[in-house]
Amino acid sequence: MTKFAELDPLVGLAKQMEANEGPIVLINHFTVDADDEEALLAAWSHDADFMKQQPGYISTQLHRGIGGSSSFVNYAVWQDVESFRNAFMHPEFQRRISTYPASAVARPHLFRKLAVANHCTA
Repeated sequence: MTKFAELDPLVGLAKQMEANEGPIVLINHFTVDADDEEALLAAWSHDADFMKQQPGYISTQLHRGIGGSSSFVNYAVWQDVESFRNAFMHPEFQRRISTYPASAVARPHLFRKLAVANHCTA
């Protein structure tokens, strides 16, 4: 079962899921013991199969730290907070969370894309 930790101690995921915004990006930082990396990848893939069938899902990409790191980042784009919340709270997704290795820690957080002059477009 995945342990959850807050990426931002001041504004947790539950508070963010009350928002009415979109589109949004989920950044989920995972850490896991090196021996559990394959189990993490299998569990994440199983979750991704479910999420990509949910209304409002746009895309996802998993990244792995380099240099022997056992740190992973999932970047997932959703139409809006409501779509993400419905998928995340779905009983089937909650059941799937139990398949993660015991050493896994997930730090999910929701973001919105910003426009920064001369650097980023919204």
